[in-house]
Amino acid sequence: MSEQNSEKRDFDTWARVAREDPEGFESMRQAAIEDFLQSLPPENRERMRRLQWRIDQERRLAHTPMSACIRLSRMMWEHVLGEGGLRERLQRLGQGMAGEGSGTHPRLAEVVVLSRD
Repeated sequence: MSEQNSEKRDFDTWARVAREDPEGFESMRQAAIEDFLQSLPPENRERMRRLQWRIDQERRLAHTPMSACIRLSRMMWEHVLGEGGLRERLQRLGQGMAGEGSGTHPRLAEVVVLSRD
């Protein structure tokens, strides 16, 4: 999206363009994604491009918009609940902060109470 066309479009605008001009909608979608990717720090950009590629492939393999939505929802939940996912990482972080586990996550700090006697 060029600088003059990068204004935020509301849902109704996106929905109208999708109905009336699917090719125009796809161009808008690609431009919005590219604008977002360019706004990311360089160290995150490539990883997010790969994620967007995967999302696009899931959409391409789906036969209907609802199927695409279901496929993407499953992909998201796998990243949250699956092996090595967000839930597991948060549990490990919590265990490390509590000093639990195999000893690979030491306590972050020990509180020492000082008194003025």
